[in-house]
Order: sequence, then C-alpha cells, then structure tokens
Amino acid sequence: MKHRIISLIMPLILLGTGASAQGLKDAARNRFLVGVCVEGNEIYERRPQAEALITRHFNSIVPGNCMKHQFIHPERDRYNWRDADQTVRYGRERGMAVIGHCLVWHSQVSPWMFVDEAGKEVTRDTLIQRLHDHIHTVVSRYRGLVHGWDVINEAINDDGSLRETPYLRIIGPEYFEMAFRFAHEADPDVELYYNDYSMALPAKREAVCRLVRDLRAKGCRIDAVGMQSHLGLTYPDLADYEESIRALSDCGVNVMVTELDVSVLPNPWDFQGADVNQNFEYSERMNPYTAGLPDSVYQQLETRYLNLFDIYRRNADRITRVTFWGFDDGSSWLNGFPIHGRTNYPLLFDRQLQPKPVVEKIVRLLEDRKGKKKRR
Repeated sequence: MKHRIISLIMPLILLGTGASAQGLKDAARNRFLVGVCVEGNEIYERRPQAEALITRHFNSIVPGNCMKHQFIHPERDRYNWRDADQTVRYGRERGMAVIGHCLVWHSQVSPWMFVDEAGKEVTRDTLIQRLHDHIHTVVSRYRGLVHGWDVINEAINDDGSLRETPYLRIIGPEYFEMAFRFAHEADPDVELYYNDYSMALPAKREAVCRLVRDLRAKGCRIDAVGMQSHLGLTYPDLADYEESIRALSDCGVNVMVTELDVSVLPNPWDFQGADVNQNFEYSERMNPYTAGLPDSVYQQLETRYLNLFDIYRRNADRITRVTFWGFDDGSSWLNGFPIHGRTNYPLLFDRQLQPKPVVEKIVRLLEDRKGKKKRR
C-alpha cells in the first residue's frame, strides 16, 4: 500500500510549492500514454522516492532487459519468468499499460537458439519451430495482461537494407511475417509493433514503410511502429524526425515514440542510433561534465525536450505512446554507450531522483488542450 499512499500525498505537497499538481501522464491524457523503461530497482520498489514519481508521471512501463531472449529463455528447455512476471505484476497493480520488449532481436539471444547439439547452425525448419515455440510460450503466458509487444526489434539497416541476422540468413525475409503471425496466434487481442532506431533517416523510414505495407498486404496484424528516439542536442534534424512520424502514420499504423533520451555529450563520429555493437575509445575530452552539467548545456537539453514535445502534441492524432528509456540520469544506459565510463544527463530526472525544471514545462505545454487527440 506504500506506493498508493505516497501517490495520494505527493500532489498536495506539490500544490503547496506552486508546482502543477498534474504529472506528465495527466497532462498528456486523451493524447498518448507516457511510459518509462523499468529495471529491478523499479519493479522491486527499492527506491521509494523514485516510486512516488513513477506512479505520478507514467501510465505505461516497458522492461529494459528481462523479457529479452537471453534472460527469459536462457536454455532451450528452461524459461526464467521471475523478473518478467514481477514487471507485469508491478504495472498491473498500478493500472499501467505494460509493453513487452522484445520477441525477436538479433542481439541478446541465448547461444543455443541458432545451433544444434553438435554446435552446427540449425536448419531452416528447426529455427522456424524454435521461433514459433518461443513466441507462443512467452506471449501466451501474458495473454490479456500485456498491452502490446515489440515483435521485431532493429531488423533494418540505416540504408534501408535488411540487417544480416541469423533469422534472415537461415529463414529468409519470411521471418518477419512468421513472427507477427505467431504472436497474433498466441494472443489475438494484443497489439503488435515493429521497433527500430534512426527512424528520421529517409532511407530507413521508407524501408520501414515498405515493411508495414507488406505485412498489412499479407493480412498480418501490425498496430504501430516504435520510433526509438535516442537523440542528441543537435541530431537528428527535427523536420526529418517529424516527417517520419507522419509518413509512418500514413501507412495506416500508429506511431510510438520509444526509448526516448537526449544525449548531451560530444559526438564527433556523426554517430546516432543505438547499435549496441558500436564502441569508441574513452578520453576525457569525450566526458566533459563529470562535475555537473553547465547551465548553458542544460538549457539546450531543455529546449530540445520542449521542441520534441511540441512535435508530439501537434501530432497527437498519430502518436499513441511516448516512452523514456530509463527513469533517472544515474541509471541511463548512455553512461556506458557508445563509450564506457562517461557521465551523461539524458533524462528528465537527475541523479538525486529529482525532476528537472523541464518536467514542469512539459506539463504546461501538454496542458494546452489545443489540438486534442482524435482517436483512430
């Protein structure tokens, strides 16, 4: 009951300080869900201060790791449900939309998936059966409990070509259709998504649109495309970013802003996106804010977030969810990507688990009810 008591008290405290009593989720009501990626600290309520803010600001959650193949299906005949079950329980108890992430990804796959007992690559039929069994088992377990699934994650390159993965090499491009059909069979009522990064790039945008149209033409259910939004202070171009929202929506699906964060650190490699295989050498020049974020850089971060949420507000008839990839700066994956050991400040809550001033400004922006969402 602790989290419910805190969530009732917090609005009264905030009213006394002159801040808006509304959280992000309340300000965005009738427009889109506001979500956050959660890990063990959140789902097991190890940080009461964070718990109060999560329940105040978010009405959707997505697990960062525990539903990925290597964690939930570590051995061929063994599943590990502990953290995934707790994630679903945590969200359901708070009335949050739980998003499953993810069913098919070339990374973080248990080694046994693609080889036989002799260590040789499995046949096409064997991999299809394993793909079917994994998707059916996982999706069926949470039937009626999960709002939607990232069915396939990061399967298209930035140039629009299909990513070379074991699924593509062994099965062929048909695995896209198979994965969506298997998920729909396991839970005919759950929403199904394709999720990827660098979606502001025209070639990638066009390729994802082709994928959506192809799946729909084949009679597959696909409800939305997740635009992973691992952004920077100056990239991508926001006009291209907004164009992707509109182009994807025009394919007949909703758009979800997934994995949202804004890196404030130097990026000399023209690097953007979230390819976890990328890694660069550490240097102090690449880690300039270890003692804290200068006000001038914070102002850039604040402006970036306000510009983004203005785009989301204006396109609310196309967007159904905006999800941050982590709760606070201290636990953000960007402290270790694409360089290990850096100090980044990419989220709305700081290392002391306090909301940054931009949170209240986003609330005020969203409280402007002009352009109220028209439900599809």
